[in-house]
Amino acid sequence: MDKRSFLKLLSAAGATPASAWMAGEKLSNWAGNLNYGTDRLHEVNTVEQVRAQVRAQPRMKVLGTRHCFNSIADSKHSLLSLKPMHEVFSIDSAARTVTVDAGITYGQLGPYLDGKGYALHNLASLPHISIAGACSTGTHGSGEKNGNLATAVSALELVTASGDVVKLSRKADGDTFRGAVVGLGALGVITRLSLDIQPTFQVRQYVYENLPLAQMRDHFDAIQASGYSVSLFTDWQKQRINELWIKSRVGDGAPFTAPPEFYGASRAARNLHPIAELSAENCTQQMGAPGPWYDRLPHFRMGFTPSAGKELQSEFFVPRRNAVDAILAIERLRDQVTPHLLISEIRTIAEDDLWMSASYRRPSVAIHFTWKPDWPAVRRLLPVIEKELGAFQYRPHWGKLFSMRPADLRSRYEKLPDFLKLAARFDPKGKFRNDFLNTNLFGQ
Repeated sequence: MDKRSFLKLLSAAGATPASAWMAGEKLSNWAGNLNYGTDRLHEVNTVEQVRAQVRAQPRMKVLGTRHCFNSIADSKHSLLSLKPMHEVFSIDSAARTVTVDAGITYGQLGPYLDGKGYALHNLASLPHISIAGACSTGTHGSGEKNGNLATAVSALELVTASGDVVKLSRKADGDTFRGAVVGLGALGVITRLSLDIQPTFQVRQYVYENLPLAQMRDHFDAIQASGYSVSLFTDWQKQRINELWIKSRVGDGAPFTAPPEFYGASRAARNLHPIAELSAENCTQQMGAPGPWYDRLPHFRMGFTPSAGKELQSEFFVPRRNAVDAILAIERLRDQVTPHLLISEIRTIAEDDLWMSASYRRPSVAIHFTWKPDWPAVRRLLPVIEKELGAFQYRPHWGKLFSMRPADLRSRYEKLPDFLKLAARFDPKGKFRNDFLNTNLFGQ
């Protein structure tokens, strides 16, 4: 099936809500590519219920909004959902933090914060994801000076394997806190988080089409510096970047002037979807119209399903200094990649000090692939892509598909030995481990 026919089918499938489960259908992730190893899903409403479930189950994992494409959150024994726990607990204006239940999504929190005069520093492309799940896997937005979403966490509360409640903060707990924030579900059940906030702000979003690859190569730094958050979308064909999305904070320094032509790319005359063949009705407003941060920093609007969910995703982080070389390395694979691709996105992320973050101690560029749902083809391609990126010491996104050997993955994280000690401290018998963690982290 060619891309146009596939997208037509995808659009038609999108008329069915992603949450509509047929009777008897197996419990699966959002994309539908993974059936979980058990249908034993327990929903909880309170911390005490979390503690009771943890004490009662010999093995368990926690599901967020099920946006992971691999088995990092899978279990053969028991699954726990904190989806009903989605309240804002408090705003501390003096400390500039908001404390929320772990099950709340960014789409739920954003309008509430904005109404109180506050904002988060950044958001991912989808607002539909849970805050605890996004932070636990190092999920990110874009921007040269913007850390991933977990860098906003100033404190967290989790239930450990014993059922005890542990509270950790950036201020009081140092290394333990830095090890726990991107915790990969290995330390316990996060029940509450405190996030850094700032005064609310507005954003303008412009989209440009057909940025010549040569201009990207020669002016990558200037292009990335043009906005607060910048994304490049490409299908790797025709020596060009299909779309360039520039998001600028209103009133934040010199404004982006949005010239009709920008490094050889043309300013779009209408709203666009990252995949140009799809309708932009579910995308956040473009064309320079100012809007609140929560409705511009994501690419997709909360009130819409961004797609039918029938897709696969992979993403690889390389050092910022190697960005252009890594992009060009993938571009040389274009004729192998494009037939199986919906779109790729390229974003920048600031470095951080969180032990298991893909941007730990290095500014990064993330090269993302949204694939057609053909796992055999993607499985064959991943080693080819990863071989090209090997020279750049890439790190894969924890919640997406990759083929890296576990020993190589472990070698990419210098704080892994300390993280394993932390896991042994909070979960000495491996209650929260699963096959993914045992294989990739614990070497079992």
